[in-house]
Amino acid sequence: MGTKAAFIGLGVMGYPMAGFLQKAGYDVTVYNRTKAKADQWVAEYGGTAAETPAIAAAGAEFVMACVGNDDDLRSVVLGESGALAGMEAGSIFVDHTTASSEVARELAAVANGKGVGFVDAPVSGGQAGAENGVLTVMCGGAAADFDRAKTPIDAYSQACMLLGEVGAGQLTKMVNQICIAGAVQGLSEGIHFAQQAGLDAEKVIEVISKGAAQSWQMENRYKTMIADEFEFGFAVDWMRKDLGICLSTSDQIGASLPNTALVDQYYSDVQNMGGNRWDTSSLIRRLRALRK
Repeated sequence: MGTKAAFIGLGVMGYPMAGFLQKAGYDVTVYNRTKAKADQWVAEYGGTAAETPAIAAAGAEFVMACVGNDDDLRSVVLGESGALAGMEAGSIFVDHTTASSEVARELAAVANGKGVGFVDAPVSGGQAGAENGVLTVMCGGAAADFDRAKTPIDAYSQACMLLGEVGAGQLTKMVNQICIAGAVQGLSEGIHFAQQAGLDAEKVIEVISKGAAQSWQMENRYKTMIADEFEFGFAVDWMRKDLGICLSTSDQIGASLPNTALVDQYYSDVQNMGGNRWDTSSLIRRLRALRK
């Protein structure tokens, strides 16, 4: 039997990530707020489902979490039924949630008080990256904790780097989301312009994607954007949550994010169009609506 690990949160990201951990030889116990999802995971991958995060974490060397936001994270980490209640000194908590740097530092302080290591480790790569085990993981924490945690993280990632102390992973993920917001808006405007000009948008992107305009968003989303299909990735609601964290943090550190603030409002327009669960490339649908 392999090293005991726990995974808390089996959403579109956590479900396959926990699966890769089990496939890598870890003895994984999972917890999910909706128990049916945990039972489904056990039926697919093996392992065990637990009734609370504390029970899932009991005896585990590594406890991973991937939940929705700061409050969700606190709810599965703190309290009598939270993961820390079941963790032993010397174990490590790895948080893959995209959350604030403040909550990372808050929870790390509580964990360290129990002799538990803490690594904030938000991920990039979307649902496809999770399902294919090729996520990019941005980490903050003590070097010794990171060095130990990197081995299980490698089960579902293609790149994993320590960026600094606790909170640095979350700050780096904010940079990631800031860059994505600008890239998606630019791509949306480019495709929209090409279509309004009467060009073959697919041919246009095919040629410019070989030059300086190339991006992951362009390579992976242009065909579905042209087809007006938006069921292929990270939802607008989640992007607005992330951009809200970016903008709040920018106020605290004195950074200027005018483009990010603008794109955040564009995503608000998409939500008002009923696009809460559309993927982030749906910014182009807003542009089309403006021209009607």
